[in-house]
Amino acid sequence: MNISRLAIARALVASYIALSLLALVVLGILSAVAPDQAGAAAWIRASIVAATGILMFVFATQAVRGSSQGLLRWRVVVIVMVVAIAVVVSIPGLLPLWFVIEQIVCGLLLLAVAVLILSRRATAVVASAASSRGAA
Repeated sequence: MNISRLAIARALVASYIALSLLALVVLGILSAVAPDQAGAAAWIRASIVAATGILMFVFATQAVRGSSQGLLRWRVVVIVMVVAIAVVVSIPGLLPLWFVIEQIVCGLLLLAVAVLILSRRATAVVASAASSRGAA
């Protein structure tokens, strides 16, 4: 594994953020034209997803720069969000179908991130980046 795999994972997190922000925009529009498709549960969930996405991006940036604590935090948030997404999308009728699909896509993005960052090689890359930064 090299640093580019962490950068790819960070780019996937950026896609997750973009998708979650787009969902907030869609919710805003639907609130005016089809309120039944923009319920409170969707607003709360979309806000949580956007906020955790931003948090993950901060942790990802720290990890890419060599922070083992950033990598650990990133891993924890990714795991928590994948589980949360799986639970939320499995509750029938909680969210409109379009939002369930958006959440599934977000979950798939995070599963790809997990594959890239939940390995010993990711830890080694962060340690290498930290030692390179310290030597410079």
